[in-house]
Amino acid sequence: MPPLYDAHNHCHDDWLAPHRAQIDADLRSIGLQRAVVNGTCESDWDAVATLAAQHDWVIPSYGVHPWDAGNRTADWLDRLRARLATDPHAAIGEIGLDRWILDRAKPDDPRLAGLRRAPLEEQGEVFLKQLALAATENRPVTIHCLQAFGALEGLLRHINTPARGFLLHAYGGPKEMVGTFAERGAYFSFNGAFLDARHAAKREAFQLVPADRLLVETDAPAMPLPAALTHFSLPAASDGSPVNHPANLAGTYAALAELRGIPLEDLATQVQENFARFFGAR
Repeated sequence: MPPLYDAHNHCHDDWLAPHRAQIDADLRSIGLQRAVVNGTCESDWDAVATLAAQHDWVIPSYGVHPWDAGNRTADWLDRLRARLATDPHAAIGEIGLDRWILDRAKPDDPRLAGLRRAPLEEQGEVFLKQLALAATENRPVTIHCLQAFGALEGLLRHINTPARGFLLHAYGGPKEMVGTFAERGAYFSFNGAFLDARHAAKREAFQLVPADRLLVETDAPAMPLPAALTHFSLPAASDGSPVNHPANLAGTYAALAELRGIPLEDLATQVQENFARFFGAR
């Protein structure tokens, strides 16, 4: 296998804790070089830092996710600044906007249990403060956007972003907006969940992503690949939902190469260059 890079995951998650040794071995077997592990709230930043100290393939990233924006502490931004000050190579994220939790999520969705769902305006305030911090320090920043791409583009039109650009992880927006976001500095990471037959529009969008802005991600333990394309498995979560093994990155690379109509080795070389340019790591 060529060297592989995961632009976005949550390998610090408790779901993966019982399987860490096997996961590490599997990741090394597929040729993983680096992976960005994203914190989403103040309470999980320590877990990200611990994982980074234990595994040389981890690039830590710290942020307040829009799902967690409504539960942030009063001094959350100072705490984020302090956390970043301990590691000049850490990224910021995952941050962003999410209209789905307001308009489409079920009231009893277990993933949102105990969370106050911040209105989009409040999410935007939290997002902009973190993006401004990323721009000031020119840090890599990872953006989550779900059913709010118009709002996101409207904000990006009027604010500074990091000189190195920003990452739209698991980009699921309209194909017509790929060029607009790319002009504003966006990178786009392809997720293996998009291989499901239902996501033809997302796959079409990734055929339009400029080659020098293309990255690959797992979002593990979330966003599993279709079962037929899953080569690495983990036990299901307590509610029976599938858990995505981060080594399924290899299958995602292979599928994206086929989608783009290029040899796997060529895709891997391009992604390696893009990853190094954006995250500053090889």
